[in-house]
Amino acid sequence: MTARRTASLRVRVAVSFGLVTLVVCGALSAATWFLTTGYATAQRENAVRARVSADATLVVGTRQFRPGGLPDLLAGLGGEPDTTVLLRSAGSWARSGPAVSPDALPLELTALSPGDPPVVMRIEVDGREVMAGSAGLGTPGDLLVELAPVRELQSTRRFLALLLTGGTAAATVAGAVLGAWTARRSLRPLHELTAAASLVARGDLDARLPTRADPELAALATTFNRTVEDLGDRVRRDARFAGDVSHELRSPLTTLLGATDVLRRRRDDLPPAAREAVDLLGPDLDRFVDTVDDLLEISRMDQPVDERDLDRVDLAGLTRAVARRQGLEDRVDAVPGDTHVVADRRRLDAVLTNLCTNADRHGGGVVRLGVGPAPEDPGTVRLEVDDAGPGVAREDRTEIFERFARGSTAGRRGAGTGSGLGLALVNGHVRRHGGRVWVTDRPGGGARFVVELPVAEDTI
Repeated sequence: MTARRTASLRVRVAVSFGLVTLVVCGALSAATWFLTTGYATAQRENAVRARVSADATLVVGTRQFRPGGLPDLLAGLGGEPDTTVLLRSAGSWARSGPAVSPDALPLELTALSPGDPPVVMRIEVDGREVMAGSAGLGTPGDLLVELAPVRELQSTRRFLALLLTGGTAAATVAGAVLGAWTARRSLRPLHELTAAASLVARGDLDARLPTRADPELAALATTFNRTVEDLGDRVRRDARFAGDVSHELRSPLTTLLGATDVLRRRRDDLPPAAREAVDLLGPDLDRFVDTVDDLLEISRMDQPVDERDLDRVDLAGLTRAVARRQGLEDRVDAVPGDTHVVADRRRLDAVLTNLCTNADRHGGGVVRLGVGPAPEDPGTVRLEVDDAGPGVAREDRTEIFERFARGSTAGRRGAGTGSGLGLALVNGHVRRHGGRVWVTDRPGGGARFVVELPVAEDTI
């Protein structure tokens, strides 16, 4: 079952900040909208109520003391352009301002009784929204109705809505940016830890975390640095132990090899039981010598690459040289292009030799030695060693590069004469030069061991 892909922590923090800002600002904007528009509407209603009450008083006074001036009074009432004033007196309607049918008015405005307080409401008449006010004139059936436009109120509402929406959007973006910046700053120690751990995993035991003033981060850095230091001491002790043991074994091994060679030369003079013992001793002794040599190489591999040992090496030329030494000249497949790398020639020679030896012991022999620029990366030189064996199982393709690991299929890929250190040496040397090594299937069957190294910088 594959793991579900999720967004990075930085993205999730930024999105969380943005969402929180959106919710908070959205709630504040909504509250501001309802409070402000409610207050503005209430103020507008109070103004219309006060004006229609005052105008009703004027109409009553004019009708009582100067009836002939009522039309002029109606024309001057309202106080705003596009305001319609309707006067119902003795069952008939008089009007000033834009035409509005009294039948279009709601019953709540036209059914006032003497003594009822003025009525104010927002209604829609002839497709336009108005603030309507109605007040009785003291006589049953007589009333004054004023229809005032609400364009300014609508403009205010639209402007406020645009302002609040834009402010909420801007605050959300700012919150997301702030979240991303905060996450980046907060995750910087984690990135430093990841980078340092990667260096340690690649074999750089000098990697350290910087010490910070923050107590939690200082404790983390101190613990990590102490752990890496202890790991480095352990690796150096193991390497020194392997080197010391290997050196101590060289003398008795030399004596044993000499004695075995004498016995081999006089094998025909020995009794059958002794000849069988010599035949059994020879291959195991050879394997023992190879293991000691590999242990010595392992002890040297754990030491950092000496800059004085680095040289500009033509990997294609070195491959041809190793192939001649191994009798594989006809197996070299050199692709045209620059194949120069900056490396320790001795270590690269060991890489090629071990890969060829591994193919001979476990893969039925080398069928191709490919070298040239990597097809997908011109800044990388690729070496491919193909063998004729059954290949390497997918579950073993990482394990075989570990020390003393020979994979679950080692028994059927050869006689099992390897020490399990050859591919570990290859992996160590390649990583020391900033490269990588892996194994895959060869087209047509078999295994393909691939080494990639960065091309020399001055040739890119």
